[in-house]
Formats: sequence, structure tokens, C-alpha cells
Amino acid sequence: MTSISPEAQSVHTDDLGSLVVLSWRSTTPDGDVPYLLACSLGDGANGPEATSKAIEQLLTDAGLPPGEGLVHATQRPSLPVGLLVVPGSAVLTVRHLRSQFVPPETWLDAVGKLGYAYLIFATRPWPEGAEPGDVETLAAFTSDEDVLTSAAHVVLPARSLRS
Repeated sequence: MTSISPEAQSVHTDDLGSLVVLSWRSTTPDGDVPYLLACSLGDGANGPEATSKAIEQLLTDAGLPPGEGLVHATQRPSLPVGLLVVPGSAVLTVRHLRSQFVPPETWLDAVGKLGYAYLIFATRPWPEGAEPGDVETLAAFTSDEDVLTSAAHVVLPARSLRS
């Protein structure tokens, strides 16, 4: 479930469309890394191009200009970006946007071990007609150079209700 608070004034919220958050983990030589992909389905009021511009504005307003490179949120504590992880679910917050999602247990385990997740917030919409949970589409989307260079990338510490 995604919600947008009414304070989001510089972003045309009708243009954001349906936002999805996908979570997965990948095994690397250093261990399991939990990833998050946030993106729109491109179904905003004025189409995919307006959606991309609205996402770019949202990210820029949050201090995450797309294409800036990797941002370590711990080094920029004023960023209005957060990840709250509780047993069985998580909430991603980017400025006035909040999205609750249910990640796989393996993702929760990886976040618990590392204490962070790697967020890719894409300005490009999810491919039209593809299901958000489709693993092959996810792999293609997250390895597409245009998607990656136009996205915000954040190492995002995970908070819990105990922290």
C-alpha cells in the first residue's frame, strides 16, 4: 500500500501513477545483499513521460537527484528517506511518500544481518504489460543501463521499532 501525504506540493501527485516496491536479495562474495526497487507503473494522469518527470522531481526534492551516484544515507542524516523493518513487513518513506510492502523472509534475514538495504528508485516506469513480481522482467529492468543511470541509488539503513 502506498500513500502520499498532502504536503507533497512540488510534485504533481496525479502524475506519479501507481508506485510499486519490489524486494529481493542477491548473493555476492561478501554475503547476501537486500535490494529494493521503487518505481511507477507509468499509469499517471498524463502518461509515462509525465510520470518520469514527477518521480525525478520527488527524488530531487528529497535530496536524491537521479544519476547522482550512490548515496549513503548514514552520511546524509537529513535525507527525508527511511526504511522501517518490522517482523513480516517494511515501510519505505521518501519525503511525503510511504509504501508498505511484504518482503520475502530471505530479504528480511539479509536486512537483519547487514542493517541496510540497497534502494534503486527508478525514474523510468516499469515495463508496460509486465507483472511487477515477474523475476525475469525484474532482472532485465534492474540491469538496463538507461534505468540504472537515470535512477537514484541509496544505501539505506534499516530501522526497527526498537532502534
